[in-house]
Amino acid sequence: MTQAAPRQFLFLQGLAGPFFRRLGDALAARGHGVHRVNFHGGDWLFWRRSGANNYRGGLQGWPAYLEDLLERRAVTDIVLFGDCRPLHGAARAIAAQMRVQVHVFEEGYMRPDWVTLEAGGVNGLSSLPRDPQYYLDTAATLPPPAPHDAADVGVPTSFARRAREDLAYNLTAIALRPFFPGYQSHRPWHPLVEYAGWLRRFAGKKAAARRSNAVRSRLERTGRPFMVFPLQLDCDYQIRMHSPYPGMEAAITEVLTSFARHAPAGLDLIVKGHPLDNGLRDWRAETLAIAARLGLAGRVLFLEDGNIDLLVRAARGVVTVNSTTGTLSAARGVPTISLGRAVYDIPGVTHQDGLDAFWASPAPPDPQVFDALRRVLVHRCMIRGGFFSDEGLQMLVGGAVARLEATARPAPRPVAAEAPRPVRAGPPMMAAAKG
Repeated sequence: MTQAAPRQFLFLQGLAGPFFRRLGDALAARGHGVHRVNFHGGDWLFWRRSGANNYRGGLQGWPAYLEDLLERRAVTDIVLFGDCRPLHGAARAIAAQMRVQVHVFEEGYMRPDWVTLEAGGVNGLSSLPRDPQYYLDTAATLPPPAPHDAADVGVPTSFARRAREDLAYNLTAIALRPFFPGYQSHRPWHPLVEYAGWLRRFAGKKAAARRSNAVRSRLERTGRPFMVFPLQLDCDYQIRMHSPYPGMEAAITEVLTSFARHAPAGLDLIVKGHPLDNGLRDWRAETLAIAARLGLAGRVLFLEDGNIDLLVRAARGVVTVNSTTGTLSAARGVPTISLGRAVYDIPGVTHQDGLDAFWASPAPPDPQVFDALRRVLVHRCMIRGGFFSDEGLQMLVGGAVARLEATARPAPRPVAAEAPRPVRAGPPMMAAAKG
């Protein structure tokens, strides 16, 4: 890897786990400046290296604090996970004013084995165009894909590791809350409330497995055609910010209402629960209650667990708001419709004629357009690897360093015509970490 000119990287919040620290170590080893803002104890736990600033204030004081920090550290790049968190939204606005490049990590646009890293924003904030011809023309200029770019390559991952790191992250945040009095989480529930929901899910795991096996047995026994509607997390910004729905209940109601009015009589609908749902709402009970009100009892089935890939392969179509299941189904040649803003919602990949028409006449994806989309995504904003195994992290860190160094810096902000500004001090920080 060719050595790039040194830059100054400021890390904000990431996923629970060591990824940001390892990425910071790798960038520092290549001569770049590495800085960090910790917003709560969980951030501090998984950073534990030099260059950290502990921000103790709230959202109101954050822009002034960040602007001062960017100037003092001559920051050229901000790195964060999740661009819609309120603290990160404010950071993106400040960065645009100060011509600092923002790099956003997110779990991959495609599954499995990929992580998204895009300059500026992801998902509904992505700068990726929605013109299929752009992807066809751009893909034609790219070199042939590497063997692992065109297949499921099996990057290891561990749910147990994810759970342990999440638990350590949140419990440390709770324990050290007095040191970060101004922090407000972007999530709608307190972590302990979420963990109570998970305990309930684990307690009902055997019963859920029995119900799911009964649904699969019925599908095999009857052979009736079906479509799939995979649920997303109710608290996800993909729903809250990048869809027309305030939550999953509204999406379920709209999809089932359209199905009741327009689906052929011999077609069933399988609603698939999200594997990372915290269990605080009983989506099975709510979905089946809506189905009963619409006269769909027996035609709408709820699957609580199972392999989504196998389910999609057997489906007549997939309805999603903006889940990555949409790229999975399009890759399998299964007709797919997206009801929210999704980077893959382009003509030739997804059905464009509305939900009501989808049930009876779903438009299949064009393999050429989807292949072009996939190749451009891999070239521009996808990195092979994962967050929840050492092997996945090693691949991800190496790919991320190369992508970060290759991303052009914004032009420097003109300063000659600017009037001097008074110095504004940020909120106080912990004595152990000077700003």
